[in-house]
Amino acid sequence: MQYISTRNTDLRVKSAAAIKKGLSEEGGLFVPETIPVLTLDDLKKLTKLSYTERAVFVLKKYLTDYLVKELRECAENAYGGGKFDGESPAPLVNLEDGVNILELWHGPTCAFKDMALQILPHFLTKAMKKTGEDKTVVILVATSGDTGKAALEGFRDVEGTKIIVFYPSEGVSDIQKLQMITQEGKNVCVSGIIGNFDDAQSGVKTIFTDEEANTEFLKNGCVMSSANSINWGRLVPQIVYYVSAYCDMVASGQVEMGDKINICVPTGNFGNILAAYYAMKMGVPVKKLICASNQNNILTDFIKTGEYNKNRDFHTTISPSMDILISSNLERLLFDLCGNDAKKVNKWMKDLKEKGVYTVSTDIRKKLSKVLWAGCCDDYFTKECIYKTNEKFGYTIDTHTAVAVDVYNQYKAETGDETPAVIVSTASPFKFNQSVLSALGKDAETAGMDDFGLLECLSQASGMKIPDSLGNLKGKEKRFTGVCDKTELLKTVSEFIGKK
Repeated sequence: MQYISTRNTDLRVKSAAAIKKGLSEEGGLFVPETIPVLTLDDLKKLTKLSYTERAVFVLKKYLTDYLVKELRECAENAYGGGKFDGESPAPLVNLEDGVNILELWHGPTCAFKDMALQILPHFLTKAMKKTGEDKTVVILVATSGDTGKAALEGFRDVEGTKIIVFYPSEGVSDIQKLQMITQEGKNVCVSGIIGNFDDAQSGVKTIFTDEEANTEFLKNGCVMSSANSINWGRLVPQIVYYVSAYCDMVASGQVEMGDKINICVPTGNFGNILAAYYAMKMGVPVKKLICASNQNNILTDFIKTGEYNKNRDFHTTISPSMDILISSNLERLLFDLCGNDAKKVNKWMKDLKEKGVYTVSTDIRKKLSKVLWAGCCDDYFTKECIYKTNEKFGYTIDTHTAVAVDVYNQYKAETGDETPAVIVSTASPFKFNQSVLSALGKDAETAGMDDFGLLECLSQASGMKIPDSLGNLKGKEKRFTGVCDKTELLKTVSEFIGKK
């Protein structure tokens, strides 16, 4: 399996090189040259296997320069050893007849990013050996909240690596910030930035494509890589849980093998729903992908109109991991829909950078609408959805999952489509305790509480146990309290890796 860049199809590398590099030199994203196939017979076999075994089966179709033994080691190290609570890392919970919640927050940082970032460091260390890399790999991460902690935890004290995370200093929840700034490990660094996630993400991408800076880093024994979903090693493990969810629906008798399902995903950077698209392209029977956005509804507008326009107000919402106006992984989808035409992708991305807007052709728009349906949900209806879901089902959801549930209900009301559905739950409600408690009508009794009081209160209100990884934050040393301007990311990285 060869990997090409969305902006240069003449460039071909193996998966280990793509994972090590993270981003192509010209700023493109690596994608497989062809999408491998899963047959219904394959899916039938997978229904009888564990999540780890399913992961190995899917990953070996994409990471063909890794030995099956190596992939098994990666998967067992990521998903075994008690890192995820419960029998499966990605359990499917039935909400009501025909509607299931895919809980992706049972890992060490209580968010779906653990599903990929517990395995990426193992991919990367093996990739370094395969490519003869003897330099320190410096992982650069921009986060809107969850990726940061999951990446820090995944790469903590991994030999041959350093990791630095940038987050919007006023754009994450208090618990998310506390998780990051108390991070343990000798090879980690965290910095807030004055700006939003898009500023952090743009700054990181600029460093990757800065030839002078990268030459200096090489002289200092370092090469850059990424743990954001621009790295194929982040995206490919996410495909697994969609395959697994379908197998679980078949195994539970909710659908017959070959019957189609709908999948609704809350997304800002588009990586999570893109993984569902790749699963569908592989052969998982999917009727419609439902893209759920919060008030930053740029993806909703794009899917409906074909115009991507980031020249709009940026909203800070109670679903902060989706507060994004530049959806990097959309580039991969567009590349596929336009038949791997790198020239078209280059033009769109150039227009986005220079003008803040691009418009796709009528043909691409039709292809988008055939695959995707999009809707959005503001903070008011997000809270209402949390309250109603709790009242009706006795099930407590976080703010991002609530966006997905609300948009799924919009889709069902508009289309009348009763196809069995999977709604993706991306974070534990405890990560956004204040907003969830407010939605449950607990404002008065939680007034003045600190984060740990809020955790206790939510535990009582929901009947759920406080995750150890959050409860144990109390009293931990705040190691990283620095904040830099959005123009100073390169300086901060240079200081971290020792360049004076």
